Amino acid sequence: MANSSQDLIDTLVAAVLKGKIQSKQQIYRQLKEGVELGSGELFERCLDQTLAQVAQALDSEDDLKQAKAIRQQRALAMIQSEWQRWQADNQATTVFTSLETNLIQAPPEERLTQLLQALDPNRDQPLSRQQIGQLTQALKQAPPHRTATDDSPPLATLAAGLDQGLVTWQRLEGEVVSWIYAQGQRSLGFGAPQEQAGPWYHWGKLVPGSPLATLFEGLAQQQQVSQAAIPDTLPVAEWVSWAVVLQRLQLALVSWFDRQPYDPKAGKRLSIATFLTFAVVWSQISSRLQTLGQGQLAQGAFQMTIQVLRQFATQSYFPLYGGLFTALSGEPLRTLLDYLDQPLQQVPNTAVKARILTLLGYSQRALGDYSQAERFHQQALTIAREAQDHPCEVANLNHLSRTNVMQDRYDQAIDYSQRALILARQQGDTTGQANALANLGYSQVAQGRSQLLPIEQYETLLGYLTQGVALSERVGDLPSQALCTNSLGIAQLKLSRYDQAVEALTKGLGVAQAIGDRFLMASNFAQLAAAYQGQGNLEQAVLTGCLGMYLLYQIDSPDWRQPAAVLSILYGQLGPENVQLLMANHRQQFLAVIGVDGYDYLLPLLTRYRESLGSE
Repeated sequence: MANSSQDLIDTLVAAVLKGKIQSKQQIYRQLKEGVELGSGELFERCLDQTLAQVAQALDSEDDLKQAKAIRQQRALAMIQSEWQRWQADNQATTVFTSLETNLIQAPPEERLTQLLQALDPNRDQPLSRQQIGQLTQALKQAPPHRTATDDSPPLATLAAGLDQGLVTWQRLEGEVVSWIYAQGQRSLGFGAPQEQAGPWYHWGKLVPGSPLATLFEGLAQQQQVSQAAIPDTLPVAEWVSWAVVLQRLQLALVSWFDRQPYDPKAGKRLSIATFLTFAVVWSQISSRLQTLGQGQLAQGAFQMTIQVLRQFATQSYFPLYGGLFTALSGEPLRTLLDYLDQPLQQVPNTAVKARILTLLGYSQRALGDYSQAERFHQQALTIAREAQDHPCEVANLNHLSRTNVMQDRYDQAIDYSQRALILARQQGDTTGQANALANLGYSQVAQGRSQLLPIEQYETLLGYLTQGVALSERVGDLPSQALCTNSLGIAQLKLSRYDQAVEALTKGLGVAQAIGDRFLMASNFAQLAAAYQGQGNLEQAVLTGCLGMYLLYQIDSPDWRQPAAVLSILYGQLGPENVQLLMANHRQQFLAVIGVDGYDYLLPLLTRYRESLGSE
């Protein structure tokens, strides 16, 4: 075998030197014909030895030998280049062939799992559309298995589903993002006040009369997988076609959003929205199929959920510190978290799980469920340490600090922030350092509310917060900048420094709006109301208080009552007519942030709060 490899190399070198080979493609073709599968290691060893011999000849004092060696080296460089190409192509072919064989030879009850593993975009070499087509043909030609049942689909059924999925995807492929231009980029995202906005309605029109169109219709109208979408048992072939189409839609959207420069301040928020939305859709499909008794398909949908979350968790822009509340498909945040929490309970402890638990933890904190948030962050912290995911470990220490502040446990909060700062500095994690500095200062300022601290100590604490803001700005980390600036503003407010508080909170609001972090937007508005009230600027206090109250209420945060309390005081000071006049004068500003429905609900929500005071 070694001799045949050396003979092939010698033949190729001689052909190049004699001018018989005019292109690299000719070399590639002869390698493809001459190197047998499984003999690549021997060929590579012979090639390396030949290169070494020629390199020695280059040192010869004989000019003729040296000239020949230079020509041989050039020829060998061409062969080496095409050999590397052959290896890459052959490896892909070998992997695909092995994958195909495993699927065809798998026990019937394992076929669906094997198919989804083959389609997994997290593979080192994900399948292209052409390869999915090749796999479809292989499944069609495979002999039937006698033990196939409804729960263990025959290969022909899987092939039919793949075929159907590819045909449907062909209809949708050129229209993946046309809905964005149709609505003029006014409301990018998956949840929208009108069913005709967003992608679901648009995609549904392209596949009329199909079960997939019904699925899209439910998502457009209700932001969830409705019972009407899957009214009865779902055929396996239909389910497989959904797997192909939904996965291709998600991959295409993320790829497109990642490349867009039209909103640089937004970062990757629309890609984040896409990952979260498709994860939730698959989780809802799994839940519905489980209800219908289709256990294998339900498990398959769960497998698709995990694939989406794995891909999301490995992105460089995964939001360890927040910035995703506008990415929740229009449905209540609490419902979304339930859908993501349930599948994670079945996932092994990996870095992926730690990151998703981090997301769930700080989202629960936004909802006011501090004990649940702490549970998620403690679990994520343990898993991140095991997985040696240091940025995730630092993030959870920071989140635990924040969560403890919210529960008035200041010593624990300070301890967590100090540990986060030490670890972040050891690892060179500038984002973690920025957040740790902000949390350290914020925790100590909050602690100072219950005891009188020397003015010098307050200046030191504000110094931590200012450092955190500066560091996050320097590294261009917008989510951390939003959190640090919000913390600085709240600290200034607690010290009754209203002008500085307004400046910091206004800046933080701008960053939070840019990244789409709805919780921090709401928090900044709510705190601005108190700061403006302290300044005596009652008009701005009413405006920002209304926005903070509604946005916090909209994401199910109990903190909506804080700005409502400020508004209630202003309502008494200014009188109902003046408050309503101020709201009317700022109607366009309200509509730009919370829309018509939000504006119309402001007074009823304030009335609800004021009435609750009488019943307490």
